[in-house]
Amino acid sequence: MSALRERGVAAARDLCAFIDRSPTPYHAVREVASRLVAAGFSELAERDAWAVGPGDRRFIIRGGSTIVAFVVGAEHPALGGFRVLGAHTDSPNLRVKPSAELSRSGYQQLGVEVYGGVLYSTWLDRDLSVAGRVHVRRDGRIERLLVDLGRPVARVPNLAIHLNRGVNSEGLVLNAQKHLVPVLGLGKEADLNALLARAVDAPRDAILGFDLCLYDTLKASLGGLSDEFIFASRLDNLASCHAATAALIGGDSSSSASAATRVIALYDHEECGSRSAVGAAGSVLRDVLARIVDVYPAREPQAFARAMAGSLLVSADMAHAVHPNYADQHEPRHAPQINRGLVIKSNVNQSYATDGATAAALEALCHDVGYAPQRFVVRSDLPCGSTIGPITAASLGIATVDVGAPMLSMHSCREMAGTLDVHLAIETYRRALS
Repeated sequence: MSALRERGVAAARDLCAFIDRSPTPYHAVREVASRLVAAGFSELAERDAWAVGPGDRRFIIRGGSTIVAFVVGAEHPALGGFRVLGAHTDSPNLRVKPSAELSRSGYQQLGVEVYGGVLYSTWLDRDLSVAGRVHVRRDGRIERLLVDLGRPVARVPNLAIHLNRGVNSEGLVLNAQKHLVPVLGLGKEADLNALLARAVDAPRDAILGFDLCLYDTLKASLGGLSDEFIFASRLDNLASCHAATAALIGGDSSSSASAATRVIALYDHEECGSRSAVGAAGSVLRDVLARIVDVYPAREPQAFARAMAGSLLVSADMAHAVHPNYADQHEPRHAPQINRGLVIKSNVNQSYATDGATAAALEALCHDVGYAPQRFVVRSDLPCGSTIGPITAASLGIATVDVGAPMLSMHSCREMAGTLDVHLAIETYRRALS
């Protein structure tokens, strides 16, 4: 095995472990925080007054599902600027409704709501579990506790072909309200609160609320004839969160290594538009950057605006690899391939925030790592998806480039990407943060 391929496989295996420990955005943030703490970072509370200086390694968590971490640079941000890497912790899935228990035709079922752009059919016939957080009353206080049932408890069964003879020729049409309701058991009524109470060791009536996701219990794994692929849930966009965290942790830890303050911002709610207190359209990144500027030991006039003018944001989300069975869905000459490195994403209508200058900056970083970046633009007769890039660029006035590792089956319950691309992404993002 070549040294490059060996590094790629090692990074991909670590990504698989990261994904398996992150069935929900809340668990993903806990996993990122755990890795940061192990690397010498410490948490700041947003309600406290901050005191930070060059070389300090800190992070904040907002709402349990968004995390912003930073290494304070050697120079005041007005002079050294910020190097920011943004990604998102959430993925399309099925979320449990507040009053979820129901009984139909002798089955116990669970009411769910579609979160984000779910590819419905891929959630059928999967061994599903439930994870997220519960809000428990204890000793007069409300506690937030992470929960993961950790075993298959639900399934959305397909309709047998004998009862749907035209499905293979006419296509499968699913109604989210009627056809995506999972089965939990047999009987009159499911008791979700009792299940959650046992999982967090609390009385049933102590459960006051929850934020719960369904997830596929099949573990992430390497695949392909030579382990060139990753098969996993939530690659979009936990792969970028993993790479961002590894890049920040793996950077030079000496206070003199970087004039710029290095930042990663891993948001929730990208898949449903980012309009929330913990989303990219909220204030969390601006709040963190402004506070770093305000409490930096030195003083500079008009510091925040100057800092933004000298900063760069890399918006890291996954990219569409060319599909061998649907190659005509790609714009000619813009058909990224797996294990060829990061993809620079462009859209003149600003669904992506890349322009010529920021694309050139990212391309130079890729060449420094040892590869040429790929390019993606959507076909002119198809709509274009978007990212946190344009949202953050508009909010902060910061130069932004949209990039991502290529993948297939995006927004499926189970996705696939390339092992080597994990290593290439980490190395490129590490340079982007320097």
